[in-house]
Amino acid sequence: MKNELTITLVQTDNHWEKIDDNLEMFSNKIFGIQEKIDILLLPELFTTGFTMTGVNLGEPMDGKTVKWMKEWSGKKDCLVAGSVLIEENGKLFNRFIAALPSGELKYSDKRHLFSFAGEDEVFEQGAERLVFEFRGFRICPLICYDLRFPVWSRNTENFDLLLYVANWPDARMLAWDTLLKARAIENLCYVAAVNRVGTDKNKLNYVGHSTVVDPMGENVLNFKEGEEGIDSITINRTHIEKVRRTFRFLDDKDSFVIQ
Repeated sequence: MKNELTITLVQTDNHWEKIDDNLEMFSNKIFGIQEKIDILLLPELFTTGFTMTGVNLGEPMDGKTVKWMKEWSGKKDCLVAGSVLIEENGKLFNRFIAALPSGELKYSDKRHLFSFAGEDEVFEQGAERLVFEFRGFRICPLICYDLRFPVWSRNTENFDLLLYVANWPDARMLAWDTLLKARAIENLCYVAAVNRVGTDKNKLNYVGHSTVVDPMGENVLNFKEGEEGIDSITINRTHIEKVRRTFRFLDDKDSFVIQ
């Protein structure tokens, strides 16, 4: 079992509703990464921005974005992850997709749709939480607004790492910073979270605050506010196990089933 996992986060602006331009932009950024990595984490709806028009933008699971993710996963021998606007049977999904070097895909749909902005009127709600293993670490991926709902992220499956991809506006950054720490502390796990920067066509401003938080709630990786950037950190299984042996809080968790 691998004891370490290197995570690379890409904090960037994007081209509104221009899939090809975004894929080219991200390709140029990824091409410049020379270090060996295990997970490459991209923002929520990284090829379109947080659009809810859905017109000619929803892609099938064998569409260009998923193929692109598979290609870069193979080239970099890493897991490539982010959320994508997917269309199936006339329905739209804000779907977290993880492309593995083996060619396998792991995916789940956003559970909590942002009704404040009408997301629930456009996308279908996710029904199942995903937890999967990659290189010896158990991983639970979630999307943006899911961060506000601790029951959905509750560590009942002994996962080691929560992944969050987001388009989280600067007006609510205190909540972002605080809740990421809370999710790490309450689940005794690492949290890796990537957010975008720039201003979108909805006139919402984003300042990033992408980060990695350790099981004690310490920010172990931070990005410069409002700036594009790529940065990596290696997380350690030994640290997780030590924290859980010392503070056996997960043994006292509530027992109930999510409906």
